[in-house]
Amino acid sequence: MLYAVVFTLLGYSERLYHPETARLPRQQALLLLKVFVWATALMSLDFVASRPLLPTLLRFVSSAGLGLLFMFVYRRWRRGVIEKVTPARRTMRNVLIVGAGQVGRRLAHLLRHDCAADCSVRGFLDESLPVVGDVLGRIQNLAAVARREFIDEVIITVPQHSEVARKAIWQARRNHIDVKLVADLHGADPAQTRLEAFREIPIITLWEEPVPLFRLLLKHAADFFLAAMGLLILSPFLAAIAVAIRLDSPGPVLYRAPRVGLKGRSFLCYKFRTMVENADQLKEKLRGRNERQGPFFKMTDDPRLTRVGRTLRRYSLDEFPQLFNVLKGEMSLVGPRPHPTDDVQRYRLEDLHRLEVSPGLTGLWQVTARHDPSFERSMALDREYIGRWSLTTDFKILCKTVGAVVRGDGA
Repeated sequence: MLYAVVFTLLGYSERLYHPETARLPRQQALLLLKVFVWATALMSLDFVASRPLLPTLLRFVSSAGLGLLFMFVYRRWRRGVIEKVTPARRTMRNVLIVGAGQVGRRLAHLLRHDCAADCSVRGFLDESLPVVGDVLGRIQNLAAVARREFIDEVIITVPQHSEVARKAIWQARRNHIDVKLVADLHGADPAQTRLEAFREIPIITLWEEPVPLFRLLLKHAADFFLAAMGLLILSPFLAAIAVAIRLDSPGPVLYRAPRVGLKGRSFLCYKFRTMVENADQLKEKLRGRNERQGPFFKMTDDPRLTRVGRTLRRYSLDEFPQLFNVLKGEMSLVGPRPHPTDDVQRYRLEDLHRLEVSPGLTGLWQVTARHDPSFERSMALDREYIGRWSLTTDFKILCKTVGAVVRGDGA
């Protein structure tokens, strides 16, 4: 019984019982096999956990395989029976199509040749074509045609915003006839569409970009766990750095820098202070000596750096307080580095792509071309990271970052 429940739930999640799947025998067979494999694997894990005798497990897998064979045979037999039954012997729904154009004709052809449709196309209503043959009349004739042909369902294939569609819907509802509408999806895959309703306004989703939710969940969990462990283990070392900063120069220990993160949201990025107190005011005066190309600012011998600050910068120790940003969810351990607000204001339109992911404490650029002055090179590496992101890539970047910190490759 448990196996049957698991199989059925997986079948519904994979659309195995959807009418559209019944029309595609090959896809139906593949889905049936997929559901069988997953359901059997899950139940086998339960068997292994309960440590049964091996023959018991083998009997279960064998009986499940036999059940799969019976399902294949039954579905094939049922489809053959349906195809052999003549339309006159079936319980058919009489269908009237509004619009005898290309879409309407194509729909009628599919319905007439679909053994699972169980409907009979009686004809068309059209406002422009001559009333002859299967064109049975105009929209104002809908009630009369429906009574004469015993119509159960009206399918509208003309543009939804037209007056013809509105009149057809009104006439069908007035005469208690089911109404269906062929939506104009502008070339989108119908299998990807989804209908929502916001109060009285219906919205059709034509396409949704696939989101790797499970991998993202693992990334966020790893960020939180590693950041918490890092702060716990390094707390004595971080306290020693804080004392050194206070003894070296006046000012706060932490520098709270406005940065731009995910989706352009601003946040305060924590760093150990490595510069004099009025460093931000001196930045514009020194911009002419900027050694980087493009929006962001960088100098090798920045006169604003303190003595302790130079050491912290060399070994990237000033970045450690950003572990608090990772705990708060404003940053990730790996991602494009967050830029200051004034640098982001100098971005080109294509540069904003790097703001589509959470900024990172380290990134591909930091371990690949940190000393390359080209802004284009850094953006290209950020785009490369976003395009091929994976947990394995993050792990490799973190390992390379540890090596760079030990070697003192920081600026």
